[in-house]
Amino acid sequence: MVPEVVLRRAGEADAGPAAEVYLRSYDAALPTVRRAHTDDEVRGWFRRVVVPSLETYVAVAGGETAGVMVLEGAELAQLYLAPEWRGRGLGDRFVALAKELRPEGLRLWTFQVNERAARFYERHGFVAVERTDGAANEEREPDVRYAWRP
Repeated sequence: MVPEVVLRRAGEADAGPAAEVYLRSYDAALPTVRRAHTDDEVRGWFRRVVVPSLETYVAVAGGETAGVMVLEGAELAQLYLAPEWRGRGLGDRFVALAKELRPEGLRLWTFQVNERAARFYERHGFVAVERTDGAANEEREPDVRYAWRP
C-alpha cells in the first residue's frame, strides 16, 4: 500500500531531511553537473537559510520526506523529489500548490542538460524565456529561464 503524501510548510525539524532529498535528487537527476557546494554546506544552508528564511514546503509520506519545494517571491527556487518518488505525481502536486500560492505567475531556472525537468515544466505551462551559458550560476552550467503566467 502506498502511504498518503501530505504537502505542508516545512518546520525546523524538516531542514535535515529536506537537504537529504535535495542531495539525492540532484545526484540522480544531474549526474554530469558539478555541485558548487559540499554535502555539509548544503545541509547547513537548508538549516540556516532555506527552512527558516524562505517559503519552504515538504512532501511527507509514511513519516519520510519525499520532496521539497522552495518559493522565493515569484521564484520557484527549488523543486526536488527523492528519486523513488519521481514520476508518481508528486511534482505535479507541488507545481499546483506553487501556482495556487502565486496566481500572478512564477519564474524558475533549470539546467539545459536537465531535459526531463524541461519537459515537466513545459507540460505545466511554463515557457522558456531565456537561455544562458551558465556564467552567472555557481555551477557554471548552461541554464534556461522559464516563466508561467496564468
